[in-house]
Amino acid sequence: METVKIKKTGVEGLEKLQQISTQTFFETFAEVNSEENMKEYLKNNFSIDRLTHELTNPNSAFYFAVRGTEILGYLKINFGEEQTELKDKNALEIERIYVLKKFHGAKIGQLLYEKAIQIAKKQDLSYLWLGVWEENHRAINFYKKNGFMEFDTHIFKLGDDEQTDLLMKLMLK
Repeated sequence: METVKIKKTGVEGLEKLQQISTQTFFETFAEVNSEENMKEYLKNNFSIDRLTHELTNPNSAFYFAVRGTEILGYLKINFGEEQTELKDKNALEIERIYVLKKFHGAKIGQLLYEKAIQIAKKQDLSYLWLGVWEENHRAINFYKKNGFMEFDTHIFKLGDDEQTDLLMKLMLK
């Protein structure tokens, strides 16, 4: 079996990014959110225009987990002013780690997470942080297993539903 590679993508991967983003978000959250809220979120957050802007932003980066020609999942990270909240030049935000449901348990998320750690250490950053929905116990357990600690909360809007995200941090120094 081929090994999984983590590859940075740019605008050349736009259509594949839109497909994997939409599919993984839907697989992860459709069962526990209304159809209307899901449709609105997917349309607004994974549109070609929005993803093009994110892919061309120098303070954001996307990485695909690839085996052969198949994309298994992806990572989005943000630096400095592009971070969704803290905007700390000494931090890296993991905005998204999503893996196709059929590959859950195959350590794909771990590989993407390790890529984020590698980038943060290479840039000599002090810590990583992220937001994760308080009801996403699988993800919370994953981050806790990897040393993240809760430090705050914020509201995440999914359509008209206000959900609470846990903010979690991993110190590197």
